[in-house]
Amino acid sequence: MTRMGRSKIVFLGTGTPNADPSRFGPALAIVVDGRPYLVDAGPGVVRRAAAACERGIRELNMASLNRVFITHLHSDHTAGLADLILGPWVLGRPDPLVVYGPPGIRAMTSHLLAAYAEDIRERTEGMEPLDLVEPLAAPVEITPGKVFAEEGVAVEAFRVHHGAWPAYGYRFATPDRVIVVSGDTAPFEGIEQAYSGCDVLIHEVHSEYGLSKRAPEWRTYHRSMHTSTIELAKIAAIVRPKLLVLTHQIFHGSVSEDDLVAEVRAHYEGRVVSAHDLDVF
Repeated sequence: MTRMGRSKIVFLGTGTPNADPSRFGPALAIVVDGRPYLVDAGPGVVRRAAAACERGIRELNMASLNRVFITHLHSDHTAGLADLILGPWVLGRPDPLVVYGPPGIRAMTSHLLAAYAEDIRERTEGMEPLDLVEPLAAPVEITPGKVFAEEGVAVEAFRVHHGAWPAYGYRFATPDRVIVVSGDTAPFEGIEQAYSGCDVLIHEVHSEYGLSKRAPEWRTYHRSMHTSTIELAKIAAIVRPKLLVLTHQIFHGSVSEDDLVAEVRAHYEGRVVSAHDLDVF
């Protein structure tokens, strides 16, 4: 799918902790007037960006991957962060990777740099003609509210409910669309206000029917941490985005993708699609 306009949404990974080879870890890029803004850094994010670049999204070239907004610190959303720091630098990125995220992102980033200190030393002091970018990564721990703004783009973070730690969703105001990314969340107080007025709502989801077949402890977990098809449909019916995009789809091992979408459509009449890796909207 292609789109004409000043903004594009490129899905770099739509997966979950499940090792699905067709769905890499959670990550997407919002490209505005040639500038990419990544959200999350799941496993495979750099190679999916390279694949999108080969398909014509030239804005996702390695040198341009210089900012990312992390929703929360779960490993499936951050396991690709080391690659995002190091890979594009090795391939010519001249700037630090600026990493926006919740409390804890500074420690995570510094520990990753420490873990790869020998790699960095060898690449800069050995035979490779590679200059050290200092710092390689610049973490910014954020709080709810406006966290970023430059010409044509403003990014607001809002608290979501995904366990006991801080977790965020992001609202991108671009010249032609307002795009909301939920991150991982159960329904939370203030959700309608956080999503109101958006043109595109990108939301995680799990199958209500599939969950009913799982063990009681998993039903308790998912109801507390994630949003079901029925819950999301009811929220979307109030917010009325122009496009609802499902991602981080949890099928619970017993539901097809078509069935998952049908669960949402049974309670929501608006436009809804289920995203796949490298889809563009």
